[in-house]
Amino acid sequence: MAVRLSGVQKQVLALYRRALRMTRTKPPATRTKFLTYVTYTFHRNAKLVSPREFSTIEYMIRQGTKQLEMYENPALRDCFLNEEMAEWVKLEANRKRVAALNGWKGAESELLATGTTN
Repeated sequence: MAVRLSGVQKQVLALYRRALRMTRTKPPATRTKFLTYVTYTFHRNAKLVSPREFSTIEYMIRQGTKQLEMYENPALRDCFLNEEMAEWVKLEANRKRVAALNGWKGAESELLATGTTN
C-alpha cells in the first residue's frame, strides 16, 4: 500500500528531484561535486528540523528554491565543497559499503540456513 504524502513532503521531494536533475546539466568533471552538495544539504537539513515544524520547513523550501534557481544558471559550472561535506561523503560511502556487506552476509547465512546453496 502506498504511503500518502502531505503537501509539504511533496514539495520537499519535488525540490530534491529538481536539484538532482540540475546536477545532470553540469559538466561531467564537476557533476559529482554538485551531487554531493545536493545530497549533503538535504540530509543535513532533514536531521536539523523536526517534521512537525511546518513553518521552518516551508521557509527552507523557499530558501532552497532560490538557491536552486541560482545553481540552475548554465554559467555556473563548479561548486565548493567544504571539509565537512567531503568527510560526510567518506562516511556515507563507508556506511553503504558496510550495509551492502551485511546484506550480502545476511543473504549468505540465509542460504546456508535453508540449505539452498549452489
